[in-house]
Amino acid sequence: MSFSQMRLSLLCAVLLLAVGAAGLAVMSVDYGSEFMKIAIVKPGVPMEIVLNKESRRKTPTIVTIKDGERLFGDAALNAGIRSPKNTYRYLLDVLGKHFDNPLVEQYQKKFPFYTLVKDEETGTVLFKHEDGALYSPEELIAMILQMAKEYAEAFAEQPIAEAVITVPPFFNQAERRAMLRAADLAGLKVLQLINDNAAVALNYGVFRRKIFNETALNYMFFDIGASSTSATIVAYQVTKVKSPVSGVVDTFPQLTVKGVGVDRTLGGMEFQLRLRDLLAKLFNQAKKTKNDVTKDARAMQKLYKEAGRLKQVLSANADHFAQVENLLDDEDFRAKVTRDELESLCEDLFARVGKVIKDALDASEMTMDEISEVILMGGGTRIPKIQDTLKAAIKREDLGKGINTDEAAALGAVYQAAHLGKGFKVKKFAIRDAVLYPIQVEFERVKSKEDSSDMSKTIKRVLFGRMQFYPQKKVMTFNKHVTDFAFEVNYGDLSFLSEFELRAFGNTTIDAVTLKGVEDAYMKHSADSESKGVKAHFRMDDSGILYLDKVESIFEKLVSKDADSEESTLSKIGSTISNLFGGGKKEDAKGGVDEQQKDDIPSEEIGDQPEDKKPDTASEEKKKVEAELPPDADSKDKQPGAKDEAKDEKSEGSSADKKDEKKEQKKEDKKPKLTTIKADIKAEKQTRDLAEPSKEKLKQSKKLIDDMKKRDEEKDLLEKTKNEIEAFVFEAQHRLEEKNYKLCSKEEERIAITEKLMTATDWLNEQDESTPRKEYESKLKDLKSVTKDLYGRVNEMLERPAAIEALNSMVNHSMHFMVSMKNFTGEDQPFTQAEYNALEKLIAETKEWNKTVNAEQKKTSLREKPKFTVQDVEMKIGALDREMKYLINKVKSFRPKTKAKAKDANKTESANNETKAKDTKKTSKKDDPLDQDIFEDNDGDDVETTNGTPTEGSTVKDQKAPGHDPDDEL
Repeated sequence: MSFSQMRLSLLCAVLLLAVGAAGLAVMSVDYGSEFMKIAIVKPGVPMEIVLNKESRRKTPTIVTIKDGERLFGDAALNAGIRSPKNTYRYLLDVLGKHFDNPLVEQYQKKFPFYTLVKDEETGTVLFKHEDGALYSPEELIAMILQMAKEYAEAFAEQPIAEAVITVPPFFNQAERRAMLRAADLAGLKVLQLINDNAAVALNYGVFRRKIFNETALNYMFFDIGASSTSATIVAYQVTKVKSPVSGVVDTFPQLTVKGVGVDRTLGGMEFQLRLRDLLAKLFNQAKKTKNDVTKDARAMQKLYKEAGRLKQVLSANADHFAQVENLLDDEDFRAKVTRDELESLCEDLFARVGKVIKDALDASEMTMDEISEVILMGGGTRIPKIQDTLKAAIKREDLGKGINTDEAAALGAVYQAAHLGKGFKVKKFAIRDAVLYPIQVEFERVKSKEDSSDMSKTIKRVLFGRMQFYPQKKVMTFNKHVTDFAFEVNYGDLSFLSEFELRAFGNTTIDAVTLKGVEDAYMKHSADSESKGVKAHFRMDDSGILYLDKVESIFEKLVSKDADSEESTLSKIGSTISNLFGGGKKEDAKGGVDEQQKDDIPSEEIGDQPEDKKPDTASEEKKKVEAELPPDADSKDKQPGAKDEAKDEKSEGSSADKKDEKKEQKKEDKKPKLTTIKADIKAEKQTRDLAEPSKEKLKQSKKLIDDMKKRDEEKDLLEKTKNEIEAFVFEAQHRLEEKNYKLCSKEEERIAITEKLMTATDWLNEQDESTPRKEYESKLKDLKSVTKDLYGRVNEMLERPAAIEALNSMVNHSMHFMVSMKNFTGEDQPFTQAEYNALEKLIAETKEWNKTVNAEQKKTSLREKPKFTVQDVEMKIGALDREMKYLINKVKSFRPKTKAKAKDANKTESANNETKAKDTKKTSKKDDPLDQDIFEDNDGDDVETTNGTPTEGSTVKDQKAPGHDPDDEL
């Protein structure tokens, strides 16, 4: 390798290290209605839960905005009691929903102190702040996600940009897009929106991958969170996938979501609200004050917090006392609540648990006999009555509790983040999540010439059926459309939803698409080619979001071989050059590019023909399976002698067959070739389920969040500077009383410093919020300049002895090296005489300087400026160290010259030389018994050393100076 190549390799390695240090870490956020858990993966730290500022493993998803200041986590939770109007929580309940949605109405009833207004641009919800500012749920969630990013970066000690975020499995398209917008406003690149039930299942499977095999194992995950309940049936199975490019078969475990049942309004918050209302009722019954506690927002927030604590305690105890100090009008509250009272309050809620289980089983088309285990998730499953109700619903006594209910989703999501990120390689564990709400395409049928009716018929074709897996691509073909037309993408059969859930679902039309250019393409190509319809390419990514990638008109025509070969010479040359530099397309044997090889997302094509004319699904699946089998897949069905007979037949008729094949090949070459023509169609999409904010609105939201972040950072820096001033004053006053500082200062100097410190304290107490940070920094700088000389003298006094000792040790080692160096100085030796003299001079000058300055320092008082500093000593040590390293490195790279061997020497001369060498060797050993080592140089020649002088081929490190201790070798 040349020197330039070595330099390039080293530079690349350094750049990779820099990138790894700055951009390899990824994070996950398990964003729940009440709490969020954050996890990271970085080099050397596999899957770790992030601690927040309070060193807690979970953080409340709540933000308080007051007087231009934002609070998060526990600080916001406490501020929410004092100022509930300015504290925003449970934001997932209103994310991606129209203002008139029944769920928004429920949210307003639960938190009547919020002022909700309608966004005229998008029709969604806006929170009106007390200062008149308006905040959307996306903006508030973005603030929380931005804080989660800061927690993760502080924990990882490096920037993080990529994340996987969990969402509830019942989120529809509008809600998922809204979460992506919030993450984008927070500055996060979302690798995937993963359903929280799939994240839990992934975490469960990753640590049990050895128990899975080709036989599917079915598990049910039952989760009661803060706002919703879900039951998910997951099948674990080892699968084999053959690479379409390399042909290598990869074996890995895979989880497939088989069925999901949800109740998006049954959660821990509903239990807590009912318990809060019970406490309010008990307080009003006590009649300690004339005012109604339910009319006071602050008092109700206190009761809500106490209800949450009481709910947790009653999960383990039969009764407990609820108590709140200064609840209302300076009156305290204390009341005993039993578990039976809580259960009687929530009887209707417990009854809804069984329906969630039934919905999951119906969706998966399974029975409980096929489920291996039911695993509990979520804080709500800790309530004993829920566990009893669940046991009755599944008719089992054992419930799986071997998973961390708080952190499983975050850890599963961060494992997926490491898999999707570019800086890590993890053991593959595939996820096949399921579409909860079916999606279909709706369009008007093209009338035939015989059809004279004025009525138009609407055709519906299912694009993604319920519980169909994703990510996946679908191609919808419109066979009879030759003019511009439109179609709608909407949700399919939602009959499995209740009446309330259907009303809360929102608009069932996702997109309205208008295609332009269909007629132009048809007029252009129909004259000499046959139309094969208009193909719309849909893709549902691994976040569960549907995209329309492209629309194209397809035409086919027969092209003769002669016409096909009329390609100009210049065009061929250009194509060749393109391929040479990697610009050409890689085509398969048929001349086309396989779209499915570009990624791992499977694809399926859907036609617009009537249902009764569709091909048989079973036969199509059979053809697919047969096509995927390797060429020798049916070898087991052949007779033992079939292979040999085939060989004999081939050998007998090989010569005749070859002639026939050549004739047939010539005929086929002359046949016309079928060519496919693709014309791109312009698709204008209009979002119908929830209007997207304009680009200008998104820019304003981004600027708002960034400005608030800058204000928070400025405030943090201001508070930090104030704390530094207070800490400096306190520490300086304490130091002035210590013995060492009194030894190094006069009484007048200490008095002057004390006065400066007292003045600074008074100045700090007099400042208001308008004082800029620069004035505080200037005051801190003045205090440091006042104490600089005294602190410097004390540090010199304390550190000087150790520095002098280090210098003396360095001088001794250098002198020791110089003595050994003398024997290896001269011609064909590692060192030159000039280098030896330079080291000798440097040692002498250092010893003289050390002697002089120490003598002067002894005559100098500790209260005066020292004659030399520790830094001066360090410079002297550094000079000796640099010289020593230079000489040692020269020894390591030294290679002595070797004598060339006579290649044409006769055998007699070689024998004589060997005899002489043996005699010389014996004499050398007798003269100096210490120098008997034989060394091997780079050419493999054995070279002797005699009388302590190195000869050719010896290495310096193996030589010993005469009269020197053998242990002190260079």
